[in-house]
Amino acid sequence: MTHALEPNGVAEPPSAIPRQLAAVLRPELDSLAEEIIAEIRRTIPEYARPIDGPYGQALRVGVGMAITAFVDQLADPTMPREHRDDVCRKLGQNEEREGRSLDTLQAAYRVGGRVAWQRIMKVGRRTSLSSTTMSQLADALFGYLDDLASLSLAGHTEARTRSAEAVAEWRTRLLHQIVEGASVSEGAFGELAALARWSMPTEVTMIAVTSGAAVATPLLDGDILLDPRGTEPYLLVPGQMTAARCRSLETALPGERLAIGVTVVLRQAADSLRWARQALNLAVLGVFGAGRIIRCEEHLPTVWLLSDTALIDQVGRRQLAALAGLTSKQRARLLETLGAWLRTRGSAAEIAEALSVHPQTVRYRMRQLEKAFGARLDDPDERFALELVLRASRLRELAQQRVDGSTMTEITAQPAAS
Repeated sequence: MTHALEPNGVAEPPSAIPRQLAAVLRPELDSLAEEIIAEIRRTIPEYARPIDGPYGQALRVGVGMAITAFVDQLADPTMPREHRDDVCRKLGQNEEREGRSLDTLQAAYRVGGRVAWQRIMKVGRRTSLSSTTMSQLADALFGYLDDLASLSLAGHTEARTRSAEAVAEWRTRLLHQIVEGASVSEGAFGELAALARWSMPTEVTMIAVTSGAAVATPLLDGDILLDPRGTEPYLLVPGQMTAARCRSLETALPGERLAIGVTVVLRQAADSLRWARQALNLAVLGVFGAGRIIRCEEHLPTVWLLSDTALIDQVGRRQLAALAGLTSKQRARLLETLGAWLRTRGSAAEIAEALSVHPQTVRYRMRQLEKAFGARLDDPDERFALELVLRASRLRELAQQRVDGSTMTEITAQPAAS
């Protein structure tokens, strides 16, 4: 028999069932509730808790409400059902809070329905109910149980959604605490991690992602923390970046460029993220070529050297001020020679071979450099500063060449050098 659905989606019992049956069934409710509770506790281990405790009380209220509402509905199909619906949803919500699927509650509904139907058959035989009426009662009872299960499913789904949203919010808050280096006690961090359902690792690897990146969050490993909402998205990966982790990230961030920071202890996560962001910025400028994934640990000197370009500019102006009066071509040639000499400290012949020029040209240029820089070329600290400037200049020049395809870019304050 098909039930007509009301606007709230709950089936209305067939109107052909005599309403006076409610009066016949109502005296059975108290003992029926006890029988159902006993059978549920006997057959379903999850419900075998002390009956006088909160869980037992909830079971008693739920069973009593369900069978009473069924009989009330037989007596008056139009009576309000808000309370019953609310209780059923809360039962589903409670299963989610207990960390269980709906299987246990569905089993309880089946047990309750079976015991209730056995009692109805006894009453039917005792009161000589017709087979037609019994058939209608069976249809009404099991349709009613379907309605209760649907309401509990809705409550379970709602609680799971809320729980997932709450966990996600706690995880975002925990991530911010970690990378901001907030002065939070170890115990407080542990509480946050518990709320976020996250195991605190000893080491982490931070990952910077291009702005506006679309992260397929469901494809990420469950222990990865992320904050995709900011202008500079980033992720926290517990432990080392394994090959499997990299594949997971490539799948979850298709087509996006990202920089993998250095693996550090948890309290240094902010450093790892800062280095990753610096590497990502350099990658966008073309310093590391066209690769999609950049590992900071493979480029630490470059990341360090170009971490403060404004400061490098200032150092360059001071270190190379002695060549300010030369033309761009003259500066480029002298600095090319100076760079080769600083790298190799070789003879004129060796430097000439490296630069593909005549040894006499090298000797001429070195005399000009000695005149310009004087004793600074004999000072290890000065040589170190000069080499830093020249290396930074060369890296920036190569990056610019990758960006615009040019063969040489003049850098006013720091002329190109090998």
